[in-house]
Amino acid sequence: MTQPPLGPALHGAVDLSALRNRPAPGSAPAAGAGAPAGAGPFVLDVSEATFETDVLVQSQTVPVVIDFWAEWCGPCKQLSPVLERLAAEYGGRFVLAKIDVDANQRIAQAAQVQSIPMVVGVVAGQVVPLFAGAYPEAQVRQYLDELIKVANANGVTGTAQAPVADAEQPVEEPEDPRWDAAADAIDRGDFDAAADAYRSILTEAPSDPDATAGLAQVELLRRVTTADPALLARAAADPADVDAACAAADAEVAAGDLDAAFARMVEVVRLSAGAERTTAREHLIGLFDLVGDDPRVANARVALANALF
Repeated sequence: MTQPPLGPALHGAVDLSALRNRPAPGSAPAAGAGAPAGAGPFVLDVSEATFETDVLVQSQTVPVVIDFWAEWCGPCKQLSPVLERLAAEYGGRFVLAKIDVDANQRIAQAAQVQSIPMVVGVVAGQVVPLFAGAYPEAQVRQYLDELIKVANANGVTGTAQAPVADAEQPVEEPEDPRWDAAADAIDRGDFDAAADAYRSILTEAPSDPDATAGLAQVELLRRVTTADPALLARAAADPADVDAACAAADAEVAAGDLDAAFARMVEVVRLSAGAERTTAREHLIGLFDLVGDDPRVANARVALANALF
């Protein structure tokens, strides 16, 4: 098996243009079309449906090597791993297109395949005959190097890029069931169970903002639903009653009336002293943290500072 010389000219002895945009009636991409499992990013399973894009179009920028094979072909199974390994080693200097002749007979006929394995190059849409048979790796490498020289001489100098989705797509982690457990507990009014679920998450991830916010919201719901109605009545009658003010502010935050809640708590901070002032201030800061990034929080923080100093 001597290596035939490959000149820089493209002779176009084989015409593949008949396959452009003309899949056989009823044809569809072969099962597993695209990159074969484990074959690397520069190896494609090609069918009539993908031939134009994967071979003819791609060959305008990077040489394509077609490996004609069949499942029953013993020599094909010897050659294919060699080609796939070299495709990975060459790192995109050529793309290996694997074509099953039994599943894609029109391509095999157009390429004048008479025996397999048969390997041809395609450069700028033109066929460059390479070899037929299971050649040893060293000789296959020589054919590939010559094909790349032919491609460069004809202005095809690109390099294929590995698909980002194959190489870099993050593996999606399964969702923590504790989030669902917390939501379900809230729906049925079991705030203790919901709080336990959020605390369990925070034990492993103390800075998780969603778990922190979830726990704060659960604590607010629990306070609002268990508040003594008498406290709410006292808040209106006595603005300096810290416990009553805290209960009323919780109810107002839960109802979305942030301005009223913050004004109430700032006022009780201003009117109180000692431990009661500390309780009121800490409760108000807790409401700030619960609400988060809201311009009304910024305004209330200024008002709180003025009340304290």
